[in-house]
Amino acid sequence: MSGKGRIMPKRLSLQLILSLTVIIVIVTGVTGYINIKREESQIINRMVEGAEQLSKSIESATWHAMLADHREDAYKIMETIGQEQGIDRIRYYNKEGDITFSTKPDDPDRVDIEAEACILCHHTTEPLVKVDTPKRSRIYTSDDGGRKLGMITPIYNEPACSDADCHAHPPEINVLGVLDVSLDLDYVDNEIREAQMRNSAMLLLNVILIGIFIFIFTRRFVDQPINKLIEGTRAVSKMKLDEPINIDSSEELGELANSFNIMRERLREAIDELNSFAQRLEEKVDDRTKQLELANKKLMATDRLASLGQLAASVAHEINNPLYSILNLSKLMERMVKEDGVPQDRINEFRKYLSQVSSETARVGSIVTDLLAFSRRARAKKSEADINDIVSTTTSLLDHKLTLMGINLRLDLGSNLPHFYCDSSQLQQVIINIVINAAEATQNSPVRYITIRTDFDEKKKAIVLEVEDTGEGMPPEMINKIFEPFFTTRTEGKGIGLGLSVVYGIVQSHRGDIDVQSTPGKGTTFRIYFPLRDDVSDEELIDSNNNNFSAG
Repeated sequence: MSGKGRIMPKRLSLQLILSLTVIIVIVTGVTGYINIKREESQIINRMVEGAEQLSKSIESATWHAMLADHREDAYKIMETIGQEQGIDRIRYYNKEGDITFSTKPDDPDRVDIEAEACILCHHTTEPLVKVDTPKRSRIYTSDDGGRKLGMITPIYNEPACSDADCHAHPPEINVLGVLDVSLDLDYVDNEIREAQMRNSAMLLLNVILIGIFIFIFTRRFVDQPINKLIEGTRAVSKMKLDEPINIDSSEELGELANSFNIMRERLREAIDELNSFAQRLEEKVDDRTKQLELANKKLMATDRLASLGQLAASVAHEINNPLYSILNLSKLMERMVKEDGVPQDRINEFRKYLSQVSSETARVGSIVTDLLAFSRRARAKKSEADINDIVSTTTSLLDHKLTLMGINLRLDLGSNLPHFYCDSSQLQQVIINIVINAAEATQNSPVRYITIRTDFDEKKKAIVLEVEDTGEGMPPEMINKIFEPFFTTRTEGKGIGLGLSVVYGIVQSHRGDIDVQSTPGKGTTFRIYFPLRDDVSDEELIDSNNNNFSAG
């Protein structure tokens, strides 16, 4: 049933109180009604018996007068009796229905044979002679609205009457006439009303007393234990598992509370075990995370050393050329110096050689500085940087190696690119790893080009670094594996497969994204997206870059 049509309340205690009260009201009401009807029947029966006795008394009192044919004396006796309290009317009529006497002068002269007073005996073809007392009584409503009890008493033709000399009646006539006595039922109705009022009062009193008892009973033995159970369930829902439920009002509810307490204890033990397990798991995760971080640092250091080793040979060759020039120039200048110094006619030439020595020395210093900057194991630290500066610095370390491999390096750097937050040293490692992989994939190709591009993606709000080669390319099934640790396509001894895995980790640490497109026989393109900044909004960083552009 929907809430709109609900009659019974939702609370169990109120349902119990209401149900028991309704049952008690119905039982008490039915019992009271039956008692009232029984009491009314008893009063009516007593009235019928009294009317019967009164009729017999009138008949006895008037018997001698009627036998002596002294009708006036008999009528006076009946009139005197009719004045008594409670008697409404006394009348006498013969078997033809003619009223010969009535205590009410306004009564008609004849009664209706079909009326309730006569129909008792005349409802058959032959009138009844003998009728039981209950059937001779009737209750009817008079013209004034009051209830009346009527009692008819047949006057039989006794031998004393049929043999009398004064007015003999034939013996074959059984009934000479009828004595009709009517009594007021006002007294009876008052008693019935009083009985109804007493029963109603008792019903109300019983309902109130029993209702109070039911309320106290349900409150003590039903409502309070159920409220404790409800409070216990709410405490469990709030994870308050240290509050037991104690109920001793009944065996059933006590058993229910005991079962609930057992469940609560088991739940608490399970949660304690779960929390302990979670704490141990968290500790293990922390330990594993620290181990992975350490392994990742070692991996990046290993990759950096591997890259540094690959650069070392080419850098050594690149440093050897200016050193050889410096050696030759120093020998020339040594020959030019005499005991009295440099001849005047060769001072300009000496200065020229000295300038070349300074230039070659600066070249060596620049190469060594870039190599040391890459190899330095500084702590990871993000700062605002220019992607073009990072690319230019890194490619200066790779120029000689790519020249020795016969590969042309092209730079297509975008202009006015915004600065972004990154670890410059890690981005150098990304560029070196990708370019070296591209160089090794390109060295056997007829066309050997590596192109590095930089741009800004307005839609993604990210710096774009793209490395494209004209190498041998890769099939699609290999692209999904190139970032896996220790996966390599090189021959044994040429690599351990960590370079691109380290690249992927560095890009992820910068919250960037990397996309690879490759066509077998045509080449491969790595496209990397670096967000402007991963800890501030794009609008803040764009405003900062605009200020940098204005300042420049």
